[in-house]
Amino acid sequence: MSERELLDILDRIRTAPIVYVDETSIDVQGKKHWIWAFTTPTETFIVIRKSRGTKVLMEVLTRRFRGLIVCDGWGAYASFTNRIQRCWAHLLRESKELAEKIAEAVPLHRALKRLYKKLNDLLESDPSPEVRIQLWYMARATLNRWIRREYVTEKVIKLIGKIGNGFEYWFTFVIHPGVEPTNNRAERALREHVVQRKIVGTLRNRKGTSIHERIMTVLTTWAQQGLNTLQMMKARLSS
Repeated sequence: MSERELLDILDRIRTAPIVYVDETSIDVQGKKHWIWAFTTPTETFIVIRKSRGTKVLMEVLTRRFRGLIVCDGWGAYASFTNRIQRCWAHLLRESKELAEKIAEAVPLHRALKRLYKKLNDLLESDPSPEVRIQLWYMARATLNRWIRREYVTEKVIKLIGKIGNGFEYWFTFVIHPGVEPTNNRAERALREHVVQRKIVGTLRNRKGTSIHERIMTVLTTWAQQGLNTLQMMKARLSS
């Protein structure tokens, strides 16, 4: 796995029209760091940094990035760009958990599920830009009505606050074909790292961290491209 190969993957991430991004904690020498996955349908770039902040996005994607980011509600993303799609899977999981405990959250969760399903059903036929704009206005109006309702339970009020704070980012997928409404791609890219974290516990030093970044970047990208990762690794090691 040459430096050129890694740079090529990074270049494709930086110029991609849509990038799915997620991060999760990982220990390096017993201290908390963050492992970031930047992924598209055909490549993934992995970095491990002490920061969970905007500076990692600036480092990897740079100021020249003009694509859309699909992500969760972590504030670093909105500080980096306003071209965002917030993850509906996160939202529906959170609303479902509340609905299972708090009666006041039940109609809210059902309304969010209905709206999400309706939009996905209507978008299956790949409607025209004009129809997409109409759907976008409808979705915003529907969500806004639920946000404006009066709630009394603290946890429900907190969820409504999250929904309201991300209001501009819930329906990007409606007007931009190809944008997925969930961040499942990035979550899948991190899944193997979560498993390794449970087994290894902590990375030992910066050199090991760098090796981990490089290996996982190319292995994940090869797998996404339908290549045999074992054969590819053998070819690289013998060249």
